[in-house]
Amino acid sequence: MIKHLYVHIPFCPNICPYCAFYKESAGRERVEAFIDALLVEAKRHAPTLKPRTIFFGGGTPSALSFPQMERLLKGLHGCLDLSTVEEWTIEMNPATVDTKKARLLRSSGINRISMGVQSWDDTILKKLGRTHSAQKAEESFHLLREEGFNNLSIDLIFGTPEESLASWRQTLEKSLLLAPEHLSAYGLTYEEDTEFFRLLGRGLMKPNEHLEADQMELTIDLLGEHGYQQYEVSNYAKAGRESLHNMAYWLGSDYLGLGPSAFSTVQGHRWRNIRETGIYSSSTMAGATASDFQEELSPQILASERAAFGLRTHHGLDFERARPWQQAMEEHEKQGLLYRTKDRWLLTRKGLLLADTVGEIFF
Repeated sequence: MIKHLYVHIPFCPNICPYCAFYKESAGRERVEAFIDALLVEAKRHAPTLKPRTIFFGGGTPSALSFPQMERLLKGLHGCLDLSTVEEWTIEMNPATVDTKKARLLRSSGINRISMGVQSWDDTILKKLGRTHSAQKAEESFHLLREEGFNNLSIDLIFGTPEESLASWRQTLEKSLLLAPEHLSAYGLTYEEDTEFFRLLGRGLMKPNEHLEADQMELTIDLLGEHGYQQYEVSNYAKAGRESLHNMAYWLGSDYLGLGPSAFSTVQGHRWRNIRETGIYSSSTMAGATASDFQEELSPQILASERAAFGLRTHHGLDFERARPWQQAMEEHEKQGLLYRTKDRWLLTRKGLLLADTVGEIFF
């Protein structure tokens, strides 16, 4: 049985200039057709699905209206066995949080919120194209607490042009005052098909790698001082509050993805659903395949992926699994990027800053 379920909800109230995930503006009829198709797709997979974790990502899942969210959640409860769910996460934009919706989410079994704050500086938020203010984000966080959510994550982005080290420190300190159970801190990346990528190509934006390294090191130090373990390169948690769903990805578990553009990997078979929402919905409702890409993964590719992602976590990579890359691992050890314990390899502080470079040895 598949134990990890991802649901992609592509609709956004606003298209952020840095986001490369598949997303689109929400028209009522299009959303309703999407929900119909998603529930049909879920029913198809119900016999092989008994999730331990569920993750609603996007897009902005919380952009669904109350009736739309209610219909989606009731539909999933009606067609899937959700009796073993331990962690059910939904990504939320602070601008879309309200009491009625929060109560619906909690009563439906969602027990973890990942809130895309990104920054507590309104100037930076405007630069990132976010629709919420710092004040609204704080109000939304407190509202979720008041409604009984005891597993909250704050997502942050560093490396935004015009953001100083001092400004980033203020964002971290403000986050710590709220005491979330989990924090994610991602360096800004310039992905193709985004406005930021186009501005980068025209020379109107320029990364500052030295400043970004300083910001990441500050994050490691400050969050560590306040009891957050860096359990993956970009993720920090209080004890026992790591994201079970994301850890499943990183450690190579099978997972099923529902919705447009969602990926699935099951027993060495990987597929991607149709990216365009309208075509995904019509194809699914017509009884045709929802996927537009499939591949069989060799044992070597699966081993490489598990090694690359596993090394990014606090679990590291045990010596047995690392054996095919022993020489490269030793070379990275000499460069100060890796160190070894009695049974596994782990990233050093320097290695954490250059994790993407280290990961290239596996491919």
